Amino acid sequence: MFIYLSKKIAIPNGIKLRTVAWNNDQGWIACGGEEGLLKVLKLETPTTGSSGPAGATAAGGGGVADRNGAGTGGSGAAGTGGGKGAAAPSNLSMNQTLEGHNGAVAVSTWNPQHHKLTTSDDNGLIIVWILYKGIWYEEMINNRNKSIVADMQWNKDGSKICIVYQDGAVIVGSVDGNRLWGKELKINMAHVQWTPDGQRILFGTAAGELQLYDSTGAFMSKIPNFCSDEAGLIKIASMDWYNGSNGYVEPRIACLAICFENGKMQIMRDERDRSPFLIDTNMRHVNMKWNNNGSILAVSGVQFIKSSQGEEKEISVVQFFSPHGHFLRSLKVPGKRITSLSWEYSGLRIALAVDSFIYFANIRPDYRWTFFANDVLAYAYNRADRAETILTYWNTKTNERYTKPVSKLLLMTSYAENSLLITNSEDEETDQWILTVANAIGTAQETKFIDFEPTFAAMTKTHVFVASTDIVLHWQFKLVGTGKPTAVDVLRRVDARERAFHIDDVNIIGAGSSAASVTDLRKHSATADPIVSITASETTLLVARQSGALHQFALPSITLDNKYTLPLRMQSIVVNCNATRLAILDVAGVLKLFELSKEDGVALHAAAAPGAVGGMVGGKSEGGSLLNFERKDVWDFKWADDNPELFAIMEKTRMYVFRNLDPEEPITCNGYICSFDSLLIKAVLLDDIMLSPDKPGRELTVNIETKALRDTRNILSQVGLADGFQFVEEHPHPRLWKLIVDAAFEQLDFNVAKKALVKCGDYPGLQFVKTMQKLDDENKQRAEVAAYFGQYETAERIYLDMDRKDLAIELRERIGDWFRVVQLIKSGGGGDDIVLEKAWGHIGNYYYDRQKWAQAATYYAQGRNFERLAECYYLTEEYDGLEKLINTLPEASEILRDIADKFVSVGMVEQAARAFVKAGDVKSAVDACMQMNQWNMAIDLANQHSFSGIEALLNQYAAHLLASGKKLDMIELYRQANYCQNSAKLLYELAREAAKANKNPLTIKKMYVLAALEVERYHTLTRGQTATKEQTTAALDGLLVEDSKTATESRFLDEAWRGAEAYHFYILAQRQFYAGNVDGAVKTALHLREYEDLIDARVIFTLLALVSFYAKRFEACSKAFVKLESLPGASEAELEKFEKLAMNIFMKFPPQDHKSHLVPCTNCADFIRDTDTYCTHCHITFPTCIASGRPILDSLHFMCHVCKHRAIEAEISTLACCPLCHTTL
Repeated sequence: MFIYLSKKIAIPNGIKLRTVAWNNDQGWIACGGEEGLLKVLKLETPTTGSSGPAGATAAGGGGVADRNGAGTGGSGAAGTGGGKGAAAPSNLSMNQTLEGHNGAVAVSTWNPQHHKLTTSDDNGLIIVWILYKGIWYEEMINNRNKSIVADMQWNKDGSKICIVYQDGAVIVGSVDGNRLWGKELKINMAHVQWTPDGQRILFGTAAGELQLYDSTGAFMSKIPNFCSDEAGLIKIASMDWYNGSNGYVEPRIACLAICFENGKMQIMRDERDRSPFLIDTNMRHVNMKWNNNGSILAVSGVQFIKSSQGEEKEISVVQFFSPHGHFLRSLKVPGKRITSLSWEYSGLRIALAVDSFIYFANIRPDYRWTFFANDVLAYAYNRADRAETILTYWNTKTNERYTKPVSKLLLMTSYAENSLLITNSEDEETDQWILTVANAIGTAQETKFIDFEPTFAAMTKTHVFVASTDIVLHWQFKLVGTGKPTAVDVLRRVDARERAFHIDDVNIIGAGSSAASVTDLRKHSATADPIVSITASETTLLVARQSGALHQFALPSITLDNKYTLPLRMQSIVVNCNATRLAILDVAGVLKLFELSKEDGVALHAAAAPGAVGGMVGGKSEGGSLLNFERKDVWDFKWADDNPELFAIMEKTRMYVFRNLDPEEPITCNGYICSFDSLLIKAVLLDDIMLSPDKPGRELTVNIETKALRDTRNILSQVGLADGFQFVEEHPHPRLWKLIVDAAFEQLDFNVAKKALVKCGDYPGLQFVKTMQKLDDENKQRAEVAAYFGQYETAERIYLDMDRKDLAIELRERIGDWFRVVQLIKSGGGGDDIVLEKAWGHIGNYYYDRQKWAQAATYYAQGRNFERLAECYYLTEEYDGLEKLINTLPEASEILRDIADKFVSVGMVEQAARAFVKAGDVKSAVDACMQMNQWNMAIDLANQHSFSGIEALLNQYAAHLLASGKKLDMIELYRQANYCQNSAKLLYELAREAAKANKNPLTIKKMYVLAALEVERYHTLTRGQTATKEQTTAALDGLLVEDSKTATESRFLDEAWRGAEAYHFYILAQRQFYAGNVDGAVKTALHLREYEDLIDARVIFTLLALVSFYAKRFEACSKAFVKLESLPGASEAELEKFEKLAMNIFMKFPPQDHKSHLVPCTNCADFIRDTDTYCTHCHITFPTCIASGRPILDSLHFMCHVCKHRAIEAEISTLACCPLCHTTL
């Protein structure tokens, strides 16, 4: 940072000031002093849009842009305009004296939320002032008449004020004047501060104690005094607690500062901090204040120094510290004593009450920012509502912004197209720092972790250099070349890309740095001569040290080329574009230039020149020299990128441009210099940007031309081309020659243009001149020159006036203005359908690139660009249009394949198959169907187009599913592919497995039914394969197809319903039994005897024995027991139980049925059992009713059209579905 005195206001009659307070919202300044003096002042608010100097324009604002895009201002003497920026000088706009105090006004504080001023004098009188119609009036008065006010402070939201009196009285009141509470602490008070959250109050006693109370006045604890000496406590001189109203620079940063009468100070994170930063300011009569965001602490006081004659005298000084306790800068102030100080709301100015004067000092903060990639400004700031730092990448040309949060940002720098961010790791357990190389939108390109805290950084096109006070790290973040690295390159990668060394280890000129690990380097003893700055070019690295030593290293070998010793306390250094000169800014803000020695050992200036310094190589001097150049109060510096002798500096509020040490007229400006190239300086008003960092405007960037550029323009516009050519010959520069070229083109003087183009090496421009000289029409030349300058409207108008619309259309085609091409063609007189279709296509591309797919599709359709049209339909999910496009395209078109792939990606397999087939790729169509599990469609396509191999693929996939144990997926696969016999077999196997596992009989029945239904579907498909032939031939072919199966398959296909029948009757018998229909259960259970191959015989006959016993059909029961007693594999115990149970039953009930169980046969009238399905007399078989299990003796009955099983009409009339196959009736 840099600070300088900018303004002084004298108080009338020499009345000494005691207090000054700057309102952080409206800009009012209250100053109080002896004899009851109280004034409210206000400075004019500087506006960014104030008139600028000649040659300076706000980018994007007024001024005339030249043909290279640079801004140019109006004529006039440089430096005559007003300043720009929030820290620009300003005058008083209000000076009001407030009457009411009789004693000396010693305390003043603002309430910015409610726009009130509270003051107190030595008589104890407190007055609250309020603004009404631009005038300050008394609102409230209070006088305790016992003691005087020691201090008073408003809390963060301005709702409460705490007033402490010297006798120990404490009063807390509200903003409307009500007293909330009061307390007599019986100790002498000196200072008071609210905690940032407003829940606690910190009191500083006159004896030097720090006591913490809650907001209701209850004592909580004492805060240690870390600055007391052996004699005891030291009185507190001042304290200030930043309340976080504008956010914090980083989380958990120090914000409480307490200074004591002995000049020592402790900076604490909060009241619980037991390891504060301790600082000895070596001052007395201390006052201090935090700035607007808690990043700088200003401490004022009196120091005793000795003059050159040895006399001791007092001087008034303001010292500035960071929240980490680092000393930043000091400012000497005229006068005997600084009695009070206060910051402006922006933190860019500070007001100092010194004797009977108010001094204003401007601060040039060290913002975290960088400028790169020609137009990109990257800057960091903090917000009150966020803990992280906000990092914004702002393209000043396009006004695009990219914002990202970062934590613990330390440094930023950049070079060419890349920026470097240095942050601390968020992991508190690891002591690491992160180097991130990012592009113009903040996207990380490369990242590296290091194990030491970097304080300085420099960057080149491919290298990054970071340094702490003693360690230097070189990192090659980008490998040169685009070829693939060889094995040797890979082996050397670590050594070549990363190298660290301790600054004390490289002392011999010509020696290289050793590649030591950072861990070992940190164990090195601390250097006595720390590093203070580094800078680098493509060939040179320079390291400055506190003693004035300067080390020059050659890149990329990191070899020490030279050592210099300069009689300076360097603060920062910057090397020029060809590494021949070095700009040095010392701690006092004095700029000096140092000329480095040449690589061949010959000094650029004579060795005997004054200020020659350097090292020795083999006894031969290779000294550089301090040039006879010195500028004071410099706070910003920039070398030109294209001229090693051209540079720009900022001195207070003036910018100076130097050419070979000769200054041009100064320009009033407060901007930070971003770049200096082609005689154009780009500056940015960072002060104004930081006031509203989330909404930067182009008017906050300034383009400033050098004097040579301005003079050349004036000569060309006011004198002539010949004089301008002569002037540029005397002051050559590529940018100036470009101006000559532009002027010569405007006058159609191609000979002068050719000479100037040769001077600036613009060979494409020479080709343009040759083309112009070949044109025989001056109007054509003027039109082409206008187009060359980008004045396309003028060029088109010339062509249209010549009645050459074809040339106007050709011009618009060259520059890609296809909208205008369409307008010109439609207006008639030029172009054709081919050009129009081309224009429609390019307009479609315009909308396509901006992701406006629907609009692009409209133009692609008109331009017959079917490939992009299909893409737009796909992106807008306009699948109907995409499907219609299939019919539009010719067969075998490659676009059809692309359309088919798009349909496949969204699962529209039918449309995809159509597209593939039309493209002539049947295999891809079949593959798409198989991919979507549409096997039936795949089979149909294969059959229609005689595609072989579908069955092999199907079996291969089925084998994979079977190996994975996915039988159900395999069944579904066969079903969709219409391989019904295979799916039926699998279902049949699943049913048999379920039966062996004794699963639910209903589940087993369902499996058998599904298998049987698949068989029925197989029969239907097989007989339908020859439907185009005659009916008899078709039937025969169908039967032959079925007969061609193996014997096992035929049996399975013929008896498909047996499994379903078995478990159907098994379930029906049990339902009838539990429903009390034991007679029906017997008839049904008797049918199970035919299914011993499907159901366990023990299960069948135990069920039959049970139901027949309860039905009193003892003959059937006896036969069931006979079967049970002869079961193979039954144990002796089971057989014994069966025999015993049979004996108990049949000893009581004879094993015979009653005659009533006989019924007449409907065919021959002979009697048969009511359970028989076969007549032994007439040899006729009766079907079984699937609804009741009874034999169907009547000739009229129901038959299911699916399973072909029969039922008695009376039994099935009440049912909605077939009992066996569950088909809806």
